[in-house]
Amino acid sequence: MIDELIQILGREQVLTGMENLVPYSFDATSVFRQIPAAVVFPRTSAEVSAVLKVARRHRAPVVTRGSGTGLSGGSVPSPGSIVLCLIRMDKVIEVDTRNFTLRAQAGVLTQAVYDAADAVGLFYPPDPGSMKVSTIGGNVAENAGGLHGLKYGVTRDYVLGMEVVLADGEICLLGNKCVKDAAGYSLRDLFVGSEGTLGIVTEVLLKLLPKPAARQTLLATYPRMDAAAAAVSAIIAAKIVPCTLEFLDSRTIRCVEDYTHVGLPLDAEAILLIEVDGHPAKVAEDAERIRELCTWNGASSVRLAADAKEADRLAAARRTAFKALAVVKPTTILEDATVPRTELARMIRFIQETGARHRLDIATFGHFGDGNLHPTFLTDERNADEMRRVELAKREIFAEALALGGTITGEHGVGLSKKAFLRQQLGDTGYSLLKSIKRALDPENLLNPGKIFDL
Repeated sequence: MIDELIQILGREQVLTGMENLVPYSFDATSVFRQIPAAVVFPRTSAEVSAVLKVARRHRAPVVTRGSGTGLSGGSVPSPGSIVLCLIRMDKVIEVDTRNFTLRAQAGVLTQAVYDAADAVGLFYPPDPGSMKVSTIGGNVAENAGGLHGLKYGVTRDYVLGMEVVLADGEICLLGNKCVKDAAGYSLRDLFVGSEGTLGIVTEVLLKLLPKPAARQTLLATYPRMDAAAAAVSAIIAAKIVPCTLEFLDSRTIRCVEDYTHVGLPLDAEAILLIEVDGHPAKVAEDAERIRELCTWNGASSVRLAADAKEADRLAAARRTAFKALAVVKPTTILEDATVPRTELARMIRFIQETGARHRLDIATFGHFGDGNLHPTFLTDERNADEMRRVELAKREIFAEALALGGTITGEHGVGLSKKAFLRQQLGDTGYSLLKSIKRALDPENLLNPGKIFDL
């Protein structure tokens, strides 16, 4: 099989040998590992198609990978698999300023998509924390969210079309530049968030927006988490929709400040990072109203960024939360249970109580505006008893999220880490429907097998 791959792609595009394969044996979850048979680096959709045909002849699993920044084990290899790494498919093909669209290969970095749009006065809103290194294909595969989710939505909301290579190697084009399209099933939506289990997304057509004329960033400090949650409710009730509405708990604040030294308040139980954008007059009005609402709801201080540089520093501090926490203990497990906004304070208290009950170090941060929480376990996978308690705590946290009308994942995907909890969310009928779709599109179960569910 490897000889055939080398014949198709060339020696320089096929990686073998244990020492070369180890870096591709895990993703950012770090707790799942499996050495693949080989890693290949196609440059075109035709090469992807050829690889899938070889894999099918040899009945080898194919696991698609971008930068490996996923947090659910979605790109961890299967035994004997070919890892299809798309990072060399890295061309922005077209930026269409008349139709507000951008076409890119799957290996283009998310930051490069943002920059290409920004260069012509347009805006690509989805901004996962890993946007500087994650690929747009990976974002589509996981339906990535980000800090702008409250106002602008997630990756799915910006995918107009795509090129997909199916399990048998056939290439399929889905979608177009039209704002409206009601022709048949929305097949492109089927592949968004499918984690490489239904087909390989090799090219994407994205919707862009006009770039906001102005932004204003605020940092509100709270002595109590409940007060921060009440402030969020008050902002939304006032019909103000910030583009960013983030929070850090006290444990995360201390770690981020140690890591970044941006001057975060170490005596706070919670901070809110809030950003509004749009017309300058409206931005100024909304920022002042938010400042009032935060103060009325118990903020000990509300700080307005003096300029764009300070705003960028504050936003960068929030984006470094995972990195800052990851240096505390040998193993960092970042989850993303999501609940309705009205249940945020209750869910955060439950996470804190669960951590105390199981004697675990849990830091929590996330997207307060859309209810997406990131309880982060600071642990050590070499400690078997502690890892057992981590699994018990995760099970309780996901069960509570579902009981509150939430979901086991808001943006990270299911992958390996959450597949044990998926049936509980979907029910037997919904769970069976997922499997039926998988069998229809990948009857031999060669595309990322064992992810999301087992067949």
